[in-house]
Amino acid sequence: MQVATEVHDEVERIRKSLPPGIDIRPFYDQSIIVGDSIKSVRDAILLGLILASIILVVFLRDWGTSVVAGLVIPVTIAVTFIALKLLNQSFNLMTLGGLAAAVGLVIDDAIVVVENIVLHRDAGQGRLQAIHSALKEITVPLVGSTITPIVVFLPLISITGVTGTFFRALAITMGVALLTSLALALTWTPNLSQYFIRRHENDAEDQEASEQESMERLMAAEEASLGKFFHRVVDFHQRWLRRALEKPLWLAGLSVLLIAASYLCYRFSGSDLMPEMDEGGFTLDYWTPAGASLAETNRMVLRMEQITKAIPEVEGASRRTGLELGLAAVTEANRGDILVKLKKDRKRAIDDVMEDVRAKVNAEEPAVRVEFVQVLQDMIGDLTSEPEPIQIKLFSQNAALLDTWAPKVAGAIRKVKGVVDVLDGIENTISGPAVNFQIDPSVAARAGFTPEEVATDAAAILGGEPAATPVINNDRAYTVRVRFPAGNRASLETMSNTLLTSSSGRTATLGALATVTELPPQTEIRRENLQRDVSVTGRLEGTDLGSAASAVQKTVNELHLPSAIRVEYGGTYKEEQKSFRDLIFVLVLAIVLIFIVLLFEFRTFAAPTAILASALLSTSGVFIALLITRTTFNISSFMGMIMVVGIVAKNGILLLDADEKFRAQGLSAEDAMLQASRRRLRPIVMTALATVAGMLPLAFALGAGSQMLQPLAIAVIGGILISMVLSLIITPAVHYYLSHEKARQRELSPVRVA
Repeated sequence: MQVATEVHDEVERIRKSLPPGIDIRPFYDQSIIVGDSIKSVRDAILLGLILASIILVVFLRDWGTSVVAGLVIPVTIAVTFIALKLLNQSFNLMTLGGLAAAVGLVIDDAIVVVENIVLHRDAGQGRLQAIHSALKEITVPLVGSTITPIVVFLPLISITGVTGTFFRALAITMGVALLTSLALALTWTPNLSQYFIRRHENDAEDQEASEQESMERLMAAEEASLGKFFHRVVDFHQRWLRRALEKPLWLAGLSVLLIAASYLCYRFSGSDLMPEMDEGGFTLDYWTPAGASLAETNRMVLRMEQITKAIPEVEGASRRTGLELGLAAVTEANRGDILVKLKKDRKRAIDDVMEDVRAKVNAEEPAVRVEFVQVLQDMIGDLTSEPEPIQIKLFSQNAALLDTWAPKVAGAIRKVKGVVDVLDGIENTISGPAVNFQIDPSVAARAGFTPEEVATDAAAILGGEPAATPVINNDRAYTVRVRFPAGNRASLETMSNTLLTSSSGRTATLGALATVTELPPQTEIRRENLQRDVSVTGRLEGTDLGSAASAVQKTVNELHLPSAIRVEYGGTYKEEQKSFRDLIFVLVLAIVLIFIVLLFEFRTFAAPTAILASALLSTSGVFIALLITRTTFNISSFMGMIMVVGIVAKNGILLLDADEKFRAQGLSAEDAMLQASRRRLRPIVMTALATVAGMLPLAFALGAGSQMLQPLAIAVIGGILISMVLSLIITPAVHYYLSHEKARQRELSPVRVA
């Protein structure tokens, strides 16, 4: 942002000194996307705050609670900004998106604390006593439930490549935000509660009661605070939980069904490396026929520019000929690119516009090979050295074999649905024809020329030679290139008939001193790890990367290539496979870390196993949500799935902590689990809905830059929604089966208030 601002300021100063008729306009400015993203984060924060506050009011029916919990969000964001500054983190798409994604999570701890304070207040305690009792009850499980989603991000430190670059900043941002929210929930929120949460009508500041009586009062107060609708929800949950405790086979069948549904949804959703984004512009790379002159290339590209600018959604275009966007690209005169900028207010998506331009260019300039890619995707491709989604590398020491089979492979994959812009690795790597001057030293010597003089004159005919003395103007030296007239290089015959003069004053034609021949176009020799290869490439349209790559592999296998050719698949597909392997490692390590945290907290294997069983089954909601929204499974949605495991574990901690407390009161394993589920149902539902509310702005892709994190938000929402059921059924049931023990039977019947 700072660099862009300084550039714009400098351009304004330059614009004032320009002569009339010359104008400078910014064409591609990434700072605009960042600026719009900042506004999107602001809107997402405000919308998430409003939705979360509504949830608090609906469940607790107290405006003071909304104020107390809602104030956590702006303070958390302010502290996170300071922490990011101290950690030398820039405010980019991922850090800002991380803040937007954390809005629903940072309020969770405050919701749990406030709900517990209100419950103790409704049980008859005064405000100070209610705050003290609530913190005493909730501090330990709250710390554990906040650490679990944070440890999920720790394995990202070891990840490299695109995945590590993108999500490391996200992990740092969300980790800092969650730690800040925990600290505020245990300090800031209780203090504000003294002033904003109203006193109960029948409170008694110094009222003392045994732990048993306090528990009974809490349950009675909770029963009284439930509305008719939520009362029915609680009763419905209790009935199904009893069935789950009584029928373990039914629960196992449900788990198998969810696993099967997850697999089917994954297969039908498709996969990609990155989420689809509309950057508002794209790059059109082109290759005119090998050997085409700069003038001929210019003629064809001018027509392509006219086609592009005639599209209603196009705002402008800028093109290069003999030069390309990329890292140290060596470009022939027949190659280049056109950078196209689209209007902000348009009816068609960027993919539809590119498809329209592609069809018209192919129809009117069939000799030109074209390739379409969005600007940011092109940059990422250059950075990863895997620019195309589909890349088939054919390795062989037999060059003739590669020249034969590469076009056949290209022709076969052109028939695959969704594969476009196919290049066979031969036509697009041919260098133009060359002119060879074979000097006869003895003939040149008899004519009074040296071979060096002939070579210099030949170079001056084609490309020109720099003059020995530069031109000085305004104390600046300008090198002048001296070149023969254009007529002398119009053909091989005119070049041969060009009259040359030696340093001794002798004259002769170039054809008399050297044999001038034209060499045919030559294919570039490319090697990887010292092995000669040809790369057949293609891009995608209207399909996902995983499905297209599978179809391409099947097509290539059906060609039955000779054994002398080794096939390797690269491109974005290779990067996708690497990223998925890295994220699987992150997921496994995150599960191990969560298990360790839970083991330290509960000191038993039953609780971690029960919590992780529910968390892992909740990932089925991720795949179901992706299928419903027609979103592919990519690194963003994969990261969302990993986050779901950590977030869902929070609910399990709160639930099983309550179960321990009820068992300590003397209840049987079954009654303790039923009462714990009843007690934690409201805070679990509230925190889940608050998380969903905070993610909604990202899920609907409201604002610029949000498309990058849209799959993550959809994945989290799907996982959280199904976890509201699984956390309250699977977790208690599995824990009951694993830790079933005969305890002193004592039923704590809920008190119903008419």
